[in-house]
Amino acid sequence: MEKEKMDTNQKALEINVDAKKYGAFAEIGAGQEVARWFFHVGGAAGTVAKTISAYDMSVSDAIYGPADRYVSRRRLQAMLDLEFQLLLQRLDPQRGERTTFFAFANTVATRSFTRQEEGHGWLGVKFQTRPRETPSQIIIHARLLDRENVREQEALGMLGVNLIHGAFYGHTDPSQLIGTLLDSLSSQRVEVDMIKFSGPAFSGVDNRLMALQLVQQQLTDAALFTAEGETVIPAELLYKKPVLIERGSFRPLTNPMLDMLERAGDQFLAEPGLKGEPPVVVMEMTLRQLQVGAAIDHRDFLDRVDTLRATGKPVLISNFLRYHRLVMYLSRHTQKLIGLPLGLVRLRDILDEKFYTDLGGGLMESLGQLFKNGAKLYVYPSLDRKTGRLTTVENLEVAPHLRHLYSHLVENRFIENIRNYSPEYLAIYSGDVLAKIQAGDPSFDQLVPAPVVEVIKAKQLFGWPKA
Repeated sequence: MEKEKMDTNQKALEINVDAKKYGAFAEIGAGQEVARWFFHVGGAAGTVAKTISAYDMSVSDAIYGPADRYVSRRRLQAMLDLEFQLLLQRLDPQRGERTTFFAFANTVATRSFTRQEEGHGWLGVKFQTRPRETPSQIIIHARLLDRENVREQEALGMLGVNLIHGAFYGHTDPSQLIGTLLDSLSSQRVEVDMIKFSGPAFSGVDNRLMALQLVQQQLTDAALFTAEGETVIPAELLYKKPVLIERGSFRPLTNPMLDMLERAGDQFLAEPGLKGEPPVVVMEMTLRQLQVGAAIDHRDFLDRVDTLRATGKPVLISNFLRYHRLVMYLSRHTQKLIGLPLGLVRLRDILDEKFYTDLGGGLMESLGQLFKNGAKLYVYPSLDRKTGRLTTVENLEVAPHLRHLYSHLVENRFIENIRNYSPEYLAIYSGDVLAKIQAGDPSFDQLVPAPVVEVIKAKQLFGWPKA
């Protein structure tokens, strides 16, 4: 039987009556909306040691040190570290044996008279699970999607209470904790697009899996992490930068996939609009591509990202079935050019009208969203292994009523062939490579980039047998 969800009042009250929990609240940018809940429900004297809102920048710098940006992960971390340290200095001698201390902080930008942009901010909690234990920590980044300031503040308060309650009573199951972050809220009001767990309470947690959970549990449409596995928000990598992004299942990354990316990268870098600026190169997997059968196998997911780590590229996990939605997402963070390497099968899908019945403008609307900000498709040729026929952008067959539209896109270089590809790679198919790996066939190493081969063999990924 599913456990009944607690509302915000119930969660705040449960914390207030828990005599072991005691801590500080530091909030900047949207009032003291999280602390307010604990005062509102009663019994806050048993929970709240301190609340502070250092709004003035000079005051904030004097307390937490200077920062380039006040709504940032760095500022949040400085707030958490100092407030927790002060709690221990001032209170541990008297009550450290019986108390688990915590510090909650947020730094947020919401709508105001002078700022009408979408709200967003960083929230975090640093906490002990046992008295005098080394603290653990959870930090998140959230987009506040309400159009009125008062509604943004309300949502922030609820989100903060959910985070604190989850840390105290749900830390043994981080995946379930993620599922409680939007209790009493909805994805139409709040999006959580980054989460990071650290400390002894989460010693076995892989934050790449937690990024996947954010997308699977529909707290966000996309989550991003670096090659090192560090979860980040899109703006930290993509802001005002050109982007080259390759979508694939990467099970595993093969020579033609890497060739497609590198040759497309050569052409993308030569685009006049880039002016020689190197792009951020991202590998993307959708939830559908991660499914093995009807479900997502977490071990298989980690096998894939372990091999991609060998390329040194960040990984985006998304719920964007169609390319135009991916481009719209990227365009929120950059107005620079976006390059999309892809194969002929993907190009056929982009031009298939049956995939756009949910759009009022159908295929035309999707293409408008795809190309309006200067996105370009770089298409890798396809070799039919039965007939030996090579299909390229020039000889691709499209529906008769779309030929003029397709010609327009090609002639205006929205779509172009990948040049200088390696012809010998066209006969390599991912399914064949995976079968060789699972069979322990050493010839697979001729079909996969050398760094990926090393990782597969060292970690026995994708079913590679142990020596």
